[in-house]
Amino acid sequence: MSLKLYELVGTDASRPFSPYCWRIRMALAHKGLSADSLPWRFTEKSTIAPHGSERVPVLLHHDKPVVDSWTIANYLEDKFPDRPSLFGGEGGRAMARMLNAWGDIAIVGGISLLIVADIPKNLAEVDAEYFRKSREARFGKSLDEVQANRDTGVVAFRKSLEVMRQTLKKQPFIGGDAPNYADYIVFGGFQWSRVVSPFKLLEADDPVYAWREKLLDAFDGMARKSPGFAV
Repeated sequence: MSLKLYELVGTDASRPFSPYCWRIRMALAHKGLSADSLPWRFTEKSTIAPHGSERVPVLLHHDKPVVDSWTIANYLEDKFPDRPSLFGGEGGRAMARMLNAWGDIAIVGGISLLIVADIPKNLAEVDAEYFRKSREARFGKSLDEVQANRDTGVVAFRKSLEVMRQTLKKQPFIGGDAPNYADYIVFGGFQWSRVVSPFKLLEADDPVYAWREKLLDAFDGMARKSPGFAV
């Protein structure tokens, strides 16, 4: 089985940090699949351009490219139906589609305001320059200004997790008794933060914290073993 995954890294090629790549890392492990990791950096767009993408993750299956994390998850589900399901049926897939949007907006979007100025510290100079220029154009202010009030901003972020928190008080995972792709969508954002920033997103007594700990230990501790901060 020939699977390869382009993953975003910085100066440390063993430290993948894209939230979207982590969704797929967890999805592959859930399916019992392994993929060769192909380290990719922000300024290496020409490397994946032939595969029809400007960003990662990009999955190659027998050299056929599949781009975008949601598309890749669906591809894995449909291409390997004999392996554990990522969605638990079409109803679960439909609900995961909504959570995919929520994960992009509330989780990745919310966390980015708290850690964005820490990300360049993980990058080589050329990639850090690209990241600052592109993100400051997007935000309309410097990265330091974006996260200047993160000590108060994190309080609002934690409040935004209340629906998830209430769910986790009644079941161990978003997917129910066991994790599925809905969990990996959300976990990708938290793992992204853990890998690039020492900033503390969650209090230790938060059910979301306990949920994150279980996913860090999933698949023989795959995510926990990836270099990161103890937060």
